[in-house]
Amino acid sequence: MASAHGSAEFEREGRRRVVVIGAGPAAHRLADAVAARDTTAALHVTVLGEEARLPYDRVSLSHRLHGPEDLTLQPSGLWDRDHIELRTGVRATSIDRERGVVHADDGTTIPYDDLVLATGSSAPVPDIRGREHARVYRTIDDVDALVAECARIEARLARPPKVLVAGGGLLGLEAAGGFTQLGAEASVVHSGGWLMSAQLDEGAGQALSRLIAARGITLHLGTRPQEILTDETGVHAVKLTSGRVVDADIVVFAIGVSPRDELAREAGLEIGGRGGVVVDAACRSSDPNVYAIGEVANVQGRTVGLVAPANAMAETVADRLLGGDAEFTTIDDATSLKLSGVDVASFGDALGSTSDALEIVYADPARGLYQKIVVTPDAKTLLGGVFVGDASPYSALRPLLGRELTVEPSAYLSAGGELPESTDLPDDALVCSCNNVSVGTVREAVRSGGDDGAGCHDLGELKACTRAGTQCGSCVPLVKKLLEKELTAAGVAVSHALCEHFPMSRQELFDGVRVLGLTSFDAIVARFGMGRGCDICKPAVASMLASQHGGYILDEGRGGLQDTNDRALANMQKDGSYSVVPRIPGGEITPQKLAVIAEVAQEFGLYTKITGGQRIDMFGAQLHQLPDIWRKLVDAGFESGHAYGKALRNVKSCVGSTWCRFGVQDSVGMAIRLELRYRGLRAPHKLKIGVSGCARECAEARGKDVGVIASAEGWNLYVGGNGGLQPGHAQLLATDLDDETLIRYIDRYLVYYIRTADRLQRTARWMEDLDGGIDHVRSVVVDDSLGLAKELEATMLRHVDDYQDEWAATLADPDRLRRFRSFVNAPDAPDTGLPRVIERDQPRPARPGERASAVTLGMPTVRSSADADTASMSAGHGAPHAEHEARR
Repeated sequence: MASAHGSAEFEREGRRRVVVIGAGPAAHRLADAVAARDTTAALHVTVLGEEARLPYDRVSLSHRLHGPEDLTLQPSGLWDRDHIELRTGVRATSIDRERGVVHADDGTTIPYDDLVLATGSSAPVPDIRGREHARVYRTIDDVDALVAECARIEARLARPPKVLVAGGGLLGLEAAGGFTQLGAEASVVHSGGWLMSAQLDEGAGQALSRLIAARGITLHLGTRPQEILTDETGVHAVKLTSGRVVDADIVVFAIGVSPRDELAREAGLEIGGRGGVVVDAACRSSDPNVYAIGEVANVQGRTVGLVAPANAMAETVADRLLGGDAEFTTIDDATSLKLSGVDVASFGDALGSTSDALEIVYADPARGLYQKIVVTPDAKTLLGGVFVGDASPYSALRPLLGRELTVEPSAYLSAGGELPESTDLPDDALVCSCNNVSVGTVREAVRSGGDDGAGCHDLGELKACTRAGTQCGSCVPLVKKLLEKELTAAGVAVSHALCEHFPMSRQELFDGVRVLGLTSFDAIVARFGMGRGCDICKPAVASMLASQHGGYILDEGRGGLQDTNDRALANMQKDGSYSVVPRIPGGEITPQKLAVIAEVAQEFGLYTKITGGQRIDMFGAQLHQLPDIWRKLVDAGFESGHAYGKALRNVKSCVGSTWCRFGVQDSVGMAIRLELRYRGLRAPHKLKIGVSGCARECAEARGKDVGVIASAEGWNLYVGGNGGLQPGHAQLLATDLDDETLIRYIDRYLVYYIRTADRLQRTARWMEDLDGGIDHVRSVVVDDSLGLAKELEATMLRHVDDYQDEWAATLADPDRLRRFRSFVNAPDAPDTGLPRVIERDQPRPARPGERASAVTLGMPTVRSSADADTASMSAGHGAPHAEHEARR
């Protein structure tokens, strides 16, 4: 058992005790909703989860088939709150409603005032012969076990495993697509006459079937598994009710969900005819102190296995627990997702079951396209829709459900050309069904949201503020349109211009400079801009020139374009001093080089700190000292670490197969190879890369712009991750790559990003803004859909060939060294205006209250009060350091 806190104290005066059984997405949403509303901590919430992991996104389970992926639901920090406790690896065994307690398998008894059942559902396997050999697809452990079994079978049989998936619904098609990408031969058995027969009409289902089959997945429709056939080696085939026998090594059942209501049954709660805990509009069961949410709840006579209804139920219960009167009255069963690479979406009355409803259909079998809108008999009010192959109308139409359309329905279909404007929506229209976010909420956040109340004027900030677009992402295009329209209405110009001097976007300017071969700021202004430039466009243009032409960044008039840090080739600190960060490729360094860093730090009185990027940062250098410091470093074989520039910072690695018993590839060797290839590469923003030698991911590669994780077959490549204010995990781009293919793909990805991103835009935000996101990037980088692969690779090769270390180039040219004089007319005069104190045996800037007693650098330096006791107790260690400071 693992718990977010040491021991639970349930007898807390004034706090109502809430116990949640189940730690899936619905439970996570409930806890998050309580945390957001319960500002006075009136509730103490205990969540019991039988899996030994934090709540995770079950919708994205198929991602685990492509490689290790963290599916943890965010925010995960809510479990650190004092009044919200998560106990993982603990299974509730019974409920005693009379005493108001829950018994758990670890022997504990947890009392409650209110109980919430969020037990979810199980994956059923029908009672057929050989069912004990069937596998299910419901948890991370299920998926990881399937991946391991595929690997074992492939190793034993020396061929790809044959996987039969029973179930042609959402989960089954996701699984089949995932197995195909894993390299398996996948087939789907579905009892319906067409795929997704519960969500799609026959036309849409047939179109989907053609597209899925075209991706190499064999379909067996209108039949069911009858028997799983085995021999001494295990499963070898499945016999279908049609009489056909299909070869299979693995059989996976994904035929729907069965609500896990056994605890509720045993406790005497009312259960629906087809399972599930019967609840009312408040999500209360037949016991007023027991609620049910998510897949275990029977609402209006049925259970629902979708994200949006579960989230809405969780919000309803959170409100009720805190004295509100919210009600769950509408089941939103809209879906929009990509199944095996095929866009599929449906909402409302997708099957056209409403009396006298009209269906407007556009079908193009040659393109695998099917789109249908369902409207009232007068063709005015939208009732529903279904889209296969191209779901772009979904985001525009979903908020209009139940409302009158302002244009002919056919205008929204592909045959109608450009989609109508969709931002003239009433405030109560739903823009994000996953998180129940209305158009009005988005508009209000743009006007007055954010921590300072000044409004959320950035898409990432708006998503964080409202939660719109943070789950499935299908509503992001509409959210972006709403943002732009609100900004325009408020008089905030929504312009893609780089700045007032260049009326075009960074991407447009970059392409213009590249095509015309311009090499100076003056030539670029003369051709594309006006005026003398500013602090926005000058560094941006300097970055473009460095990306396209290489060379020393301060030559040929470029010095005046650079930011302060780039002009000094060092990071300026709060007191006007600079930091020095030599490159340590892959984090690997010899004892001899460590000794050089120690000597430099001691000689120049620098504060040293190991960074999160596996480098050593030396703080406190003055401008005139930088050449002397770097001369010693360059002579010892160091190069600039570019900590000052919008460029590659570092490539972080674990020790990999060289030392670690879990490593499967040489992560250090690959990290060094990547760092030496991309060092000095200028980009719209800083770049970080991580390389992990196994799935344990010690290098935290998925938090980097480019993440490389070793597999038994090669390397898995992830892109678009970052930390910072808007952290995000990198997304899987390709799997099991050999060294050369990996590098080619990274070359293409980085150059494409450099060419097309906005100024100061990280890779994560860039990919969010791209139409198609990761799928578009994959099509360009892996599939070469734009025909740019050779050009992108050639661009990177020029960078590699032209690279020169900026500090080595500076030291070799007396004219370049003149930039680092303290005073133009006194080249040897030092700057002595930097007061220091000693703390933990290192010099740091004096704080305002310490400056009276501190003295300037180069003169005797005082110790901080925090170090006074340490100094008196260990004079043998601290005093010599102080004497050295006095002598200097």
